[in-house]
Formats: sequence, structure tokens, C-alpha cells
Amino acid sequence: MADYYWCHGPECHTKETQDRVRGSKGSKVLRTRKLKIHNPNYIHMYSYFCSNGCYNEFANKYVEQIIRIAPRTEPLETRIEDPKKTTHDTGWGRTYTHTTITKVDNESNVG
Repeated sequence: MADYYWCHGPECHTKETQDRVRGSKGSKVLRTRKLKIHNPNYIHMYSYFCSNGCYNEFANKYVEQIIRIAPRTEPLETRIEDPKKTTHDTGWGRTYTHTTITKVDNESNVG
């Protein structure tokens, strides 16, 4: 396994920054950024993308292909208890309402 990945941003090699400039005099290029793998057991977004911009360009370009991998045909739901609303006085003649939402542990509802 390599010690690095190359940024997967489709436009990374076009960004005009000094760290992307490579080559000898007369044949310079802008190159995709190399990303060092610090911990191979902890792979995350920044293991494959050098910035949010490169990630967003990738996601926008390939979103339809990504969704085809695992399409969502039904909504997901999380069980909750009835929300509890409490009204608080600010002390300045105004009030606000806070709603507390508590998730139900699905494991304890089995059986």
C-alpha cells in the first residue's frame, strides 16, 4: 500500500498555487496535490481530498453516479418520545420556547 493518495478533486491540477508547480525550467506544470496517509486505520474525507473545494467539485461532478451506488427509495426514520416544550422568561419582558427531543433506544423496544 502506498504512503500517500493523490487528491481526487477533478480540478485540483488547475489551481494556481506554488505547491502545485512542478517540473524543470521551460516545462513547468501544475500537478494534483499529494496527500500523505498519517494513519491507515483512520481514513476520512481528507485522505482523498486536499480541501473542501476539491471535495465539493468531485461531489458535484459525480453526484448522480454516487447516488446510483446506494439509492434511497424510502425515507429513514428515528423513533423519538413526544417532544417536550418549555417556555422560558428572558427577564426583559420576552419569552422563548425550547423543544427537547429525545431519541428512543430501538434496542430496548425489541421483543
